[in-house]
Amino acid sequence: MLNFMRAMCLKRMVAATLPVVFLMSCAHKHSKPAMPAVATQRDAHTLSNADSIQVNHLFLDATVDFDKKMIVGSASWDVKNPLKLHDLRLDTYDLSIDSVRVDGKLVAFRLDQLVKFLGTALHIPITEHTTAVAIYYKTGHHATALQWLDPTQTHDKKHPFLYTQSESIYARSWIPCPDGPGIRFTYDARVRVPRGLLALMSAENPTTTNDSSVYTFRMDKPIPAYLMALAVGDITFQPIDSRTGVYAEPGMVAKARYEFDDVGKMVGTAEQLYGPYRWGRYDVIVLPPGFPIGGMENPRLTFCTPTIIAGDRSLVNLVAHELAHSWSGNLVTNATWNDFWLNEGFTNYFERRIMEQMMGKDYADMLWELGYADFESDVKDKGATSRDTWLKDSLNGRDPDDGFSDIPYEKGSHFLKLVENTVGRERFDKFLAKYFGEHAFTTMTTERFLVYLDSNLLMGDTALKHKIDIDAWVYGPGIPANCPRTHPVRFKAVENAAATFPVPLAAVKGWSTHEWLHYLHLLADTPTIAHMKVLDDRFHLTHSGNAEIADLWFQMAVKCNYQPAFGEMERFVSTVGRRKFLEPLYKGLSQTPNGLKTANLYFKKYRNNYHPLTQESIQKMLSKANGG
Repeated sequence: MLNFMRAMCLKRMVAATLPVVFLMSCAHKHSKPAMPAVATQRDAHTLSNADSIQVNHLFLDATVDFDKKMIVGSASWDVKNPLKLHDLRLDTYDLSIDSVRVDGKLVAFRLDQLVKFLGTALHIPITEHTTAVAIYYKTGHHATALQWLDPTQTHDKKHPFLYTQSESIYARSWIPCPDGPGIRFTYDARVRVPRGLLALMSAENPTTTNDSSVYTFRMDKPIPAYLMALAVGDITFQPIDSRTGVYAEPGMVAKARYEFDDVGKMVGTAEQLYGPYRWGRYDVIVLPPGFPIGGMENPRLTFCTPTIIAGDRSLVNLVAHELAHSWSGNLVTNATWNDFWLNEGFTNYFERRIMEQMMGKDYADMLWELGYADFESDVKDKGATSRDTWLKDSLNGRDPDDGFSDIPYEKGSHFLKLVENTVGRERFDKFLAKYFGEHAFTTMTTERFLVYLDSNLLMGDTALKHKIDIDAWVYGPGIPANCPRTHPVRFKAVENAAATFPVPLAAVKGWSTHEWLHYLHLLADTPTIAHMKVLDDRFHLTHSGNAEIADLWFQMAVKCNYQPAFGEMERFVSTVGRRKFLEPLYKGLSQTPNGLKTANLYFKKYRNNYHPLTQESIQKMLSKANGG
C-alpha cells in the first residue's frame, strides 16, 4: 500500500509449519488448486486460532444495502481440525452475528468482550470431524473498512458508491474471518447490489453490469484477509491491452484510461525483472475522491486515488508501486505486521526499478532522493534513537496502524539498495527472482528472510556482511552510516535554476512533478507572501491540477498566510480524501489560532467526505490542538 507505515526485535525463529488442505464449502462446490504449506509465527493482532485450526476457503454470500448502509450475508468456511480442538475462534469488529451453523446444524456461539484495537473474538463450538462453518451476520455502523458514499460524494454525483479498505486489520469489520497477514485462504463470492450498479472484488471480475444485479467472483490463489476487497457503484471499464484495463465512474474513465496507457508495459517490465505475473489480469479502479490512501494492492484489481489523474501521466509511479506488490506482498507476504518492511521496503525498491527501466536512471534517482528526504524527516520526527525506527517492528499491544510510516518503506528499500550496491545488480536480481519464485503464495518473517539472504546471496561471506551491517539496519535505530544516496543530476539542475528568483520560464520547461516538488521544497521552510505572489502570477500554482504540487503549495500558503490560495485550498480539502495530503494541511492550520479555527470549520463541513480512518486521524489531531 502506498501510504505510510513502521517495524521491532523478536530474534528467534518460529518454524511452526501448517499443512494446508482444501475442503469443499457447504455452500458452494468448487475445485481448488493445491496450496503450499504456510510457515507461520504467532500474530499478536489476530484473536483467531487459525494457527491451530485451518480455514482454507471462504464462500461469501453478501447483499449490499445502501439504504441501511449495511452488508448482510453469510461467510461459509471450509475447516480442517488436525489438533481435534473444540473451539474455532474468528476475528470480528462491530458485526451483528445472527446465527452460526456447523456442518449444517445450528450451534450456540459466543462473543468475547471487545479488545482495544483488535475487536471481538467469535467462539464457535466444533468437533474433530467439522468440515464446514457458516456465520450469518450484518455489518455495523462503525465498520472501519467500509466507506458508504452518497451520490454527492462521488465524481459523477449520480449514484451511491461503496468501497472497502481492509488493511491492516479491518477485514474483520465486514467479514468474520481469521484476520492476519500470515493466514491465507482462497475464496468465492456472490454479491447482490442495487440495479444498475456494478460490483467488483479482488478476484475474477465482470466488465459490465447484468440484468440480475447479482455478481459472482473467484479468487483461486490463497490471499490474506487484508487483501479482501469490494467496490460497488456506477462503474465502467476500458481495456488497456489483453490483460490490463481500468475501471472508473463514467465521467472519469476516459481520463483514467489516458493516464494509465503504459500500465500494460509496466506489467511486462516487472516480469522481465523478477519473473512471471501470477494473478491473471491486472486492472486498476479509480475510486471516488474520499479514498484515504494513494493505492491499495488488492490482487487483480488495484484500488487507487483519483489524485494521481494529473492529465500528463506524471504520477503513475504509484501504479508501479501497487503493481510491484503483486510480487512483494501479495505473492510473498509479511507474516505479521511487525515484519511489514518485507512488504513495503521490497515494493518501494521494485517500484523504482520498474520506473528506471521505463523512464531512465535520472528519473529513478529523483524517486530515490525524494524517498531519502521522507526517510530523514520521519527519523527526525521520531528521534534518531527511537525504537520505532528499527526495520523489525514491535507492535504487540499496539494498533498495527502505528507501524504505518516511512520507515518500512524507505529504510527497507534503502537497505535493499545497499545490498544491490554491495553484491552487484546482476547477482541481486537473480536472488530476488529466486526468492519470489521459491516462496510464492507463502508468508515470510524477517528472521527467515535474513537466513535466506545469507544462504542464497551472501553465502556466509563475513566481509560482505560486515560491509552491509545487517544488524544496524534491521535491529538498530535511525539512518545507518552506510545508507546509499543517488544525488540526482536533474535535482542539481533545479538547484542551479533556483539560484535565480523567480526561476526562469525556460528552466522549468519539461520539469516533472518531482522536479517541481524539489523546487518548492527548497522554498518551503521560509516562504513569504511576496515570493508566493510572484510564483503564483508566473506559474498559477494555486490552480495546479497536480495534487502533489497543489498540496505542497497549500502547505506553504498556510505557513505564510498567503490568502489568495485559501479559497482553492478549501475546494481541495472538500474534494480530496487522501490522508497524505489532508493531514499536513490540517496540522499546519491547527498550529496557529486563526488557522485552527479554519481547520475546525473545514473538518465540520467536509468530514463526511473522508474515509472513517481519515476522519479518526484528523479528529485526534484537532482534539489535541483544541486542548481536548
